[in-house]
Amino acid sequence: MISVVLADDHAMVREGVKAVLARFDDLRIVGEASDGEAAIALVAAHDPDVAVLDLRMAGMGGVEATRRIVAEHGRTRVLVLTTYDADADIIAAIEAGAQGYVLKDIEPAGLAEAIRDTAARRSVLDPRAAIAMAATLRGDAPPVLSAREATVLTGAAQGLTNGQIARRMGIGEATVKTYLARTFEKLGARDRTSAVAAALAKGLIELP
Repeated sequence: MISVVLADDHAMVREGVKAVLARFDDLRIVGEASDGEAAIALVAAHDPDVAVLDLRMAGMGGVEATRRIVAEHGRTRVLVLTTYDADADIIAAIEAGAQGYVLKDIEPAGLAEAIRDTAARRSVLDPRAAIAMAATLRGDAPPVLSAREATVLTGAAQGLTNGQIARRMGIGEATVKTYLARTFEKLGARDRTSAVAAALAKGLIELP
């Protein structure tokens, strides 16, 4: 069972998300909040697998709440669920440590899968969000990834663990971590999610 804390400042949105998630036996909402401060308190109280946060809320917004949750409650993964697909909003959320970023018109099954992926520490990024990031992330001289760096990052984009990537490539898990660290440096990324988003936006990797 995947436990979820939900934060959105619109009660109707919260009711809608709760109705959607009630269809899936493996997902359970353990608390709901109308702002980031209350979301952080619920995360502290319930230690959920995933916090699903709106980006802009009255009081503390989703970006600051994400930053606090990642820093103070590292086991809980953050999935941003929002209406905003502007590149600045997306980058701010990813840089704050969000595991994923999806838009509110996502299909019910897609939202459930995004929560499962987030709980499993797999990167989740709405394709439109990746496109929106391109203008900000694409520089005049894009970085160049080696073939193996690109293969490792493609595996990360597919949601594979370091061990799974290592077995697929026939290399050690430590070597996978080395390649990932190199891609982080080249792309100016802080983690797998932001590295995958940057590589997709720059056209350095493609999902099969």
